[in-house]
Amino acid sequence: MTYLSTDTRSHYVALVRRKRLYGGLTLGIFALLMISGFGLANDRNAGGFWNGLPNIFDFPAAVWEDTAKHLAEVPGHLVTYFPALMETINIAAVSTLVGAILGTVLSLLATRGLARWPAMIPVFRRIMDLLRAIPEIVIALMLIFVLGGGPVPAMIAIAFHTSGALGKLFSEVNENADLKPVEGLASVGAKWGQRMWLGVIPQVAPNYFSYALLRFEINVRASAILGFVGAGGIGYELKNAMSWGQGKYDEAAAIFILLFLTIVAFDQLSSHVRNRLISEGGH
Repeated sequence: MTYLSTDTRSHYVALVRRKRLYGGLTLGIFALLMISGFGLANDRNAGGFWNGLPNIFDFPAAVWEDTAKHLAEVPGHLVTYFPALMETINIAAVSTLVGAILGTVLSLLATRGLARWPAMIPVFRRIMDLLRAIPEIVIALMLIFVLGGGPVPAMIAIAFHTSGALGKLFSEVNENADLKPVEGLASVGAKWGQRMWLGVIPQVAPNYFSYALLRFEINVRASAILGFVGAGGIGYELKNAMSWGQGKYDEAAAIFILLFLTIVAFDQLSSHVRNRLISEGGH
């Protein structure tokens, strides 16, 4: 049996105490931030945050009460709002595709050992940071002011944010790619685009696809949210149904059901595909 010396034991105890101290300080800071954040929210909300907290379930109760009265009409509402749901899915799909293409190019230009212009790597990384930093709703509001309402501003806004997010993830995948195929293609005179397409993309395509599927789920939710600011899709219909108030909550409930079923379906589908990709990659 190996025994620790007194100095080693004392050093270990000191490290444990320091770790506990740092953990306690972190939790304390987090608690202070939470308390101050709730206090700020209460002040900015004209002092009604805490007073209104007990009424948080009033709206779901009103929706359920109104839906129960018109339960037989809900299937018809599901059919009525299905085209708006398809518009939302189309927005998410196109924005994910465009964002993935742009993110692929940015990631290759921002990866050491693969970049076309190595000196420009920091520039392309900052571009991806900027694209991720600006929320989709901010871009959408600016585009709606210029282009008017509809699905196009939502698609462009989500595609911008998606390109930054996927570009970051793709660049991390690129760093693990084997450079031997790239070097072999370079030795026979292949151009940069050919080296990337033939030497890198086949290696990283499964991980790219997995991340793109995950991002597609997020974009379905984002496109629904952007509908509240006039960007089309089922979110716009949900806003209208909720704005009418009592008497239209059954339509809002039908839209909630459509959104819930869609998100669950795509979540299960993407999880299945990602698991297949991971298992095949392991073999």
